Amino acid sequence: MNTHVLGFPRIGANRELKRALESYWRREISETELTAVADALKMENWRTQSQAGLAWVTTGDFSFYDHILDTIALVGAVPERFGWNGESVDLDTYFRMARGDVKRNLSAMEMTKWFDANYHYIVPEITPRTALRRGSSKVVTETRQAINAGYEAKPVLVGPVTFLSVAKEFDGANRWDCLEALTAIYCEVIRELADLGCEWIQVDEPILATDLSEAATAAFETCWPRLTQAAGSARVMLSTYFGPLNENLGLATESGAHALHVDLVRGPDQLDAVLNQAPSGMTVSLGLVDGRNIWKTDLARAAKALERARDQIGADRVLVGSSCSLLHSPVDLTNETLLADELKNWMAFAVQKCDEVAVLGRWLAGGDVTVDMEANASAIASRRAHAEVVRPEVRERAAAVTPDMLSRQSPYPQRAAAQKAWLKLPLLPTTTIGSFPQTTEIRQMRLKTKKGDVDPAAYEAFIQAEIQSVVDKQEALGLDVLVHGEPERNDMVEYFGQQLDGFCFTRNGWVQSYGSRCVKPPIIYGDVSRPRPMTVEWSRYAQSLTKKPMKGMLTGPVTILCWSFVRDDLSRAEVCQQIALAIRDEVQDLETAGIRVIQIDEAALREGLPLRRADHAAYLRWAVDSFRLTASGVEDATQIHTHMCYSEFNAIIKWIADMDADVISIESSRSKMELLDAFRQFDYPNEIGPGVYDIHSPRVPSKDEVLELLQLALKDVPKERLWVNPDCGLKTRAWPETIASLENMVSATLALRAKLE
Repeated sequence: MNTHVLGFPRIGANRELKRALESYWRREISETELTAVADALKMENWRTQSQAGLAWVTTGDFSFYDHILDTIALVGAVPERFGWNGESVDLDTYFRMARGDVKRNLSAMEMTKWFDANYHYIVPEITPRTALRRGSSKVVTETRQAINAGYEAKPVLVGPVTFLSVAKEFDGANRWDCLEALTAIYCEVIRELADLGCEWIQVDEPILATDLSEAATAAFETCWPRLTQAAGSARVMLSTYFGPLNENLGLATESGAHALHVDLVRGPDQLDAVLNQAPSGMTVSLGLVDGRNIWKTDLARAAKALERARDQIGADRVLVGSSCSLLHSPVDLTNETLLADELKNWMAFAVQKCDEVAVLGRWLAGGDVTVDMEANASAIASRRAHAEVVRPEVRERAAAVTPDMLSRQSPYPQRAAAQKAWLKLPLLPTTTIGSFPQTTEIRQMRLKTKKGDVDPAAYEAFIQAEIQSVVDKQEALGLDVLVHGEPERNDMVEYFGQQLDGFCFTRNGWVQSYGSRCVKPPIIYGDVSRPRPMTVEWSRYAQSLTKKPMKGMLTGPVTILCWSFVRDDLSRAEVCQQIALAIRDEVQDLETAGIRVIQIDEAALREGLPLRRADHAAYLRWAVDSFRLTASGVEDATQIHTHMCYSEFNAIIKWIADMDADVISIESSRSKMELLDAFRQFDYPNEIGPGVYDIHSPRVPSKDEVLELLQLALKDVPKERLWVNPDCGLKTRAWPETIASLENMVSATLALRAKLE
């Protein structure tokens, strides 16, 4: 059976990698001990794939931090500031690139979202001085490990055109000048993998699911014939995912690749074109099992696609696989003990997805899979018939939304005047994005309460004490607009999902976001509504502790949608509107409770943008309308904030302006305020808080660094509309670095304010 997955989660079923990484960074374990954890996880992942009956196990997909960072190490694209000696990239250099270096005062490399997924990758830096050379043999070493353990290995590489396409150019560099050196390194690695006896070598080019530039198209045509020639007796699989190939299909089929993998979950309508255009010598790999969601595959529907392929090109030219890497899925459904049995029966995590691929492979091979297919059909039918999936009252409310509900009472200038009249903020007002450090004590108290070891009254008193402490610290720092710190919240999406109808939750459904950072996305299985207020009492209590304005903190509908596992039986636009109505109710209740500065975070707005430009406008229309629906039910004097992080805004700046938030805060410190170019060129009319220090690194920015960034920001934003804040929430940081960083932020602001007033 020719069955495989494009990659497997690397964190471990119980987040073993997260714990090992954080212990290593604290110098509690050695590199040898960290490597031992990694080796055990790889072996377990290969064992899982093999035991499911897959033909090959995927190697090279494991990473200590990020697969693009691994590729940076592979090709020696290490920025000069990290002082790499040109030999094998050691682990400390590797982590310095990802996290910065406090002692050496080195800033980390930029990080952004991987296509339209909620996964962050380290952005390669290309300068005129970039001289690529082999810096790692990790993929070869891991493939050898798998072979020595008795497995049939299918190594995976990030494709060279995708790698250069997601890189960032500095100092006038042209990324494509690196193509020759990059291709030579890839050919060398492919030859080494072929020499190990690999039957297939998977090279991922998801960039083919986007609108390719002319330079990228030319680069693909230049380098890919060399890659396939370098394979010798091995065969190269060109793997695409996250969308259909469309006009790039010919580029893929004429690449010389021995197999083409296509995503039939995100691009189901491309099957006929792929089958018609695939050369007679090309195998076609069908990605039929969704690597980005948790629902069971409709095996009967998938079998129809396999049947079409088998009948047209023959079963011997068909492979069965996951749509993309299972990196984006939780590890193992059998670890879930909190889900209702009926809900659990609708789902498949990475381990179960391997089983689904294997069942489809057996079907294609003519095996008897009747029991599997009948059980699958029963689960699919059960989900469709469940009473909580479709709720008429929710559908009726959504149908009653009118255009008036999408607009504030007055334009921004009038609102700004009403807000300034009562806020009375100084020039360059300071604030934070919302969360403060989630200490061990907070996490332990939440866990004890969840287990029933602490009664609700004691938990409430503890949280109130934490809020009091956070408010006191902010007062002492001299911040102008305060937050309550969110000690009661486990996650900015899960916290709300737990209080909304239509959501369910896992116990161990963790997915890697970046490095050791894991998230546990809620699951939207039914129509969404808000049965009761979610944040009002905590915000009301926090406001009672200070005379300064207190921000109410909410997560926006688009971000809740993008950071959840979403039902696949209703359009994302309809689901988002249901969530927006629920958050709208919360906004209005906060205002009624006296909270008149309300932040509705839409960190994922850009992330949800479709990969194709032709699809942008439709998405942005319903996404922006969903935000406006949440924010437009309040008075002019209520100030609405929003936050976005790690996004390229140029292409969507007009839509961001159309959100009509009074204040937007954005990540911008790693890019040295470059992201503000879009706001300047568009002449963004409302207020902006560009992040002045990177919260994803433990290093403390100096007062001078913050001052420099503020001065850069003033070139793009008028002083009357400039806010001062960190890049993002401070949940993952420790208190000492948090206080030191905010002290420097406030000190720099006061110094600049004195010059400007």
